[in-house]
Parts: sequence; structure tokens; C-alpha cells
Amino acid sequence: MRHTRFAIAAVAACTTLAGVTACGGSGGGSSSSAASGTYTFWDPYPQFDGSSAWAKLVAACGTKAGVNVKRTAYDTTELGNKALLAAQQGNAPDVMLVDNPVVSTLVQAEILNKMSDVGVSTTSIQANIIGAGTLDGSSYGIPIGANTLALYYNKNVLDAAHVDPASVKDWDSLTAALQKVKAAGRKGITFSAIGTEEGSFQFLPWFWGAKGDLTHLDNSDGQAALTLWKNWVSQGLAPNDVLSNTQTTSWQEFATGQYAFGENGTWQLANAKKTGFPYGVISIPARAGGAAPAPTGGEFVTVPVQKDTARYKVSAKIVACLTDSPNLLATDTTLSYIAPTGVVQSRQTTADPELKPWTEAVAAARGRTSDGLGVRYPVISQQLWTAVQSALSGSKSPQAALKAAQSAADSHKD
Repeated sequence: MRHTRFAIAAVAACTTLAGVTACGGSGGGSSSSAASGTYTFWDPYPQFDGSSAWAKLVAACGTKAGVNVKRTAYDTTELGNKALLAAQQGNAPDVMLVDNPVVSTLVQAEILNKMSDVGVSTTSIQANIIGAGTLDGSSYGIPIGANTLALYYNKNVLDAAHVDPASVKDWDSLTAALQKVKAAGRKGITFSAIGTEEGSFQFLPWFWGAKGDLTHLDNSDGQAALTLWKNWVSQGLAPNDVLSNTQTTSWQEFATGQYAFGENGTWQLANAKKTGFPYGVISIPARAGGAAPAPTGGEFVTVPVQKDTARYKVSAKIVACLTDSPNLLATDTTLSYIAPTGVVQSRQTTADPELKPWTEAVAAARGRTSDGLGVRYPVISQQLWTAVQSALSGSKSPQAALKAAQSAADSHKD
């Protein structure tokens, strides 16, 4: 979830703006100049300056479409807020790359076009990946790639505890492995349970792996997932500091070489190769076995609503260029993403076989706003991470924490 810093502020702004007709943007010049001139492009990658491969790709796609592209990069949260404000003022960008959970917020604010309406095909995109940008059967963007979560393991620690990573197939076998590791004098598993979207992001594979339902947080399945985490912390199989761990600090713990497992994402692959110890990756197991669905991270290329609809033809060309197979391969390699199409995934795993478990994890993943949750997800997520904090800190039982979370989520319904 390196690029999935969820735009809570944008969601709040949308709540205010959702009923305002002006949320449908109306900027973008006149039809007489639609085939040339300057097109605006916003993305959440301020880490990439004008000399970066990403910036050069954006510019090249503009040139290929016959226009100049003026690119502006914002922090993810700032981008969501500016998108809502720009649409209200009638000067939305022509093309915009946004964090996938924000798509539903922008759709509710009537800011984004359906891909089918601007002539962009989405048929080659893996269904579960594009699901985060699909509402009522229509896709409002194209994913440039996806990241997700899995379990990194330290082979040295597992060998010392006589644990075969292939034996980890469900919750019981994972817990048994952690107990063996602890008995051997090493540390078990580290993850992020911080009271932010990162905490929810990391808890979701366990919640979904128990067949939990985000619209019924307090059912027995959700309680089983939270009890699992609570027991790990109580038994010393996971450290107390998971309560304050971000995904970055959790990774730093794993990188010390003391932990058997670390829950983290695709984006840590380069760092994994620098740890100095042999490592591997396995899918997060579901309660009863198999790979648990993990949440997808990553961004969608979207086409905001414009008053001058003649501009959509060029915008569509820019989107098509950014998401064609060669450019997806280059971009997803740079970002440590898994491509959203089978063709490019195959090329990725051929070039780097270590990506195979990640393509499998992405295949089992799901969007946080999928299943019709849309803009309800941020409220539910906040209550979920609050429940995790309450249970792991000992202030409430898992059952009581999730009951309070469901009650709070219900109180925010329209």
C-alpha cells in the first residue's frame, strides 16, 4: 500500500460536495483547440521529478496524441481534495491518476467519466483489479498496476526452528510455526496494526480470510480474525509495538533478521534483496486454507468530466498510451507493481520469477471499495482499525470492540 494513503480528507470533502451540481467539472478549453495545445495531467507521484522515467512517459504519451502535457504531482490526500475543488470550479484536469479507493468518491461527486463513454476499452484488465474502480457495472478508470500484501519469511529463522514454509497452509499451521519459532528463541511475526488506513489494510487479509463481512463487522468471522491477532500479541508471537507500527517500521523490524515472518507488500521487494539473509514469500493463508484475499493498492488513470467533450478523444489516447502493454511493463517494474493484465504479468514473471507469488496474491486480491461499498468504506475502515487498536491494547475484548465498531458504522449511515 505504498501509494494507497487513503484520502480521508477528500472523502469528507465529497460528503459536502456530493449534492452540488458544480461537482461535474466544466473546464478544458474549446473544441476548436481540442486536437492540439496543452492537456493537464495530475498524479500522486511527487517523488518523480521531470527527469524521471515516469514523467518522460507522460510527456511522450502526450506527444503521441499530438498535444503537450502539463503534469502536476500532488500528495495522494492533497490530490483528492484538489480534484474535488477543481471540479467545483470548472477546471478539472484532462487526465488524472488517483489512488484506487478514491475513485468511488469522485464518481459520487460526478467528476469522472465512464471509460466506455470516452472510448477506452477495459476488457483486458483483470476483473478483481478493476473492481476497485467499477460502480454499478461501469468502470471509471484503468489501473496502471496493483500491489498487495503477502508474508515475507526469513529462511534462517525458520530453519533454526525446523519449520518448512510450505507447511504453512492455514491459521492453525501458521500459529504452530510461530510457536516453534518462539520456542527456538527467535521472534514470530510482525505487521502493522496502527490506527490508520494502514492498519485496516493489513488486517483485511485476515478478516476476509475468515470470510468476514465489512457490512457486519461484529459477526463471528470477524471476531475470529481479531481474536487471532489478539492471541498472537498476548502470547508473544507478535510484538506489542504492532499497535504503533506503520508498514515501514514493521518492515524495519523484519529486516533486523530476528523475525520469522513479516506481513508487507510488493513495494518491499527491492529492500528484501538488501536484507542480507535468505528470504521467501508466501500468500497470507485463509483461516481454513488457501490464499486469503488481500486488498489491492495502486492507482487508476481516469478522465474527469469536461465542459468541452471534444477533449475526451485526446484524453482517451493518453490513457491508452499509458496503459498499453509495453508502458505498463515499464511502469510496473519501476513501481514494483503487478500488472493488471495477464499478458504483462506473464512478461513480468518471465523476467523475474520471484514475482510469481505476488501475481498469485494479486489474483486473489480484492478492492477495498468493491462489493458495492463505495464511499461507505472509509467510515467502516476507521471503525475497523479502531476495533483492532482496542482489542490488541486490551481495552476491549475482540467481540466488544467489533460490536462497538459496527454500532459506530451504523450511526454514520444516511
